Amino acid sequence: MCGVFGQTRLDFSATDYVHHLPILLDSPIIAGKVPPAHNIWTGMYALVITADTPTQYEAQLFGLTPSWAKKKMYLFNARSEGKLNETNDTHYRHAAKAGIYEMPSFRGAVQYRRAVLPVDYFVEGTVKERLNEPFVVRRQDKNPLLLGIIWEEWADATTGELLRAFSIITTPATALLQSLPHHRSPLVIEPKMLPLWLDKKASPAQITALLYAADSNEWEAKRVASTLKDRSNRPLIEMLH
Repeated sequence: MCGVFGQTRLDFSATDYVHHLPILLDSPIIAGKVPPAHNIWTGMYALVITADTPTQYEAQLFGLTPSWAKKKMYLFNARSEGKLNETNDTHYRHAAKAGIYEMPSFRGAVQYRRAVLPVDYFVEGTVKERLNEPFVVRRQDKNPLLLGIIWEEWADATTGELLRAFSIITTPATALLQSLPHHRSPLVIEPKMLPLWLDKKASPAQITALLYAADSNEWEAKRVASTLKDRSNRPLIEMLH
């Protein structure tokens, strides 16, 4: 699972992402338009960039509700394998079309509503202790990452409210996350993957080819205090164990 992350600076200026998505040079946090968010959980808002509007940041709720649902559901992760690979085998290989395309809650979104979630880091716990033993995962050079997400717009039949919300797509664990140990990883969209991921005309086969664990050789995992579960917006340095 990936249920906690931070958007504290989003300084992409030293990354190759900006060649494909120039809006990443205009961080709303550095510009002072929105405050740093050190501890984002399900049910909170985060900045995303969608394939529909790739020239701007948008605030969406973390936790997708399918358009057909009668009430809010807050689905925060979407398995790339769908109901397949229940053992989270890191050697698993998709068929021509990944299992997520067969999931009623996600199949429309993965086909038509792909987006990216910029993060400075994300948090994972161990398999046994979960977030009682949390680690912050980030690049060693402290540059931010883009996570692959899908989103939906849901209408509350009672209030008429229109809600845009997203789920983070997950894959089997990267090598670093296996060492914690943890069994899943968020999908990381590398710079070279970005044009295809945001191409609304991309086929299921093309997108399926992207749905694998990232190379985590340049990542690090730092133990943080379990007090992060209080969901307070304290800087990461104050939570390091």
